Amino acid sequence: MLQAQIFIDKDEMYKDTQLYTFIMEFLIRNDINGATAINGFMGFGANQKMKTPNRLFSFDEQPMVIIFIDEEEKVRRVAKELSKLVTNGIVVTQKVEVH
Repeated sequence: MLQAQIFIDKDEMYKDTQLYTFIMEFLIRNDINGATAINGFMGFGANQKMKTPNRLFSFDEQPMVIIFIDEEEKVRRVAKELSKLVTNGIVVTQKVEVH
């Protein structure tokens, strides 16, 4: 099995839809076994700028991770397609064991 993680900002948009909603619907359309979207408390990306959206008067975007898992071939195909659409985030994969 393979697990993919997609790191994005919660406020990121894809056309006129929240990116995380688009991704979750994309995963459903591609018959992925399961996925979870998780709001992050704090994070930073390649620019090394800390995002702490829970501070008073913070204008930082909330970090988010979407995790999905399925057979390796399917995850690789879907992750490759998503990496073309996620321009302000990152898509990573790792092998996992399911018990």
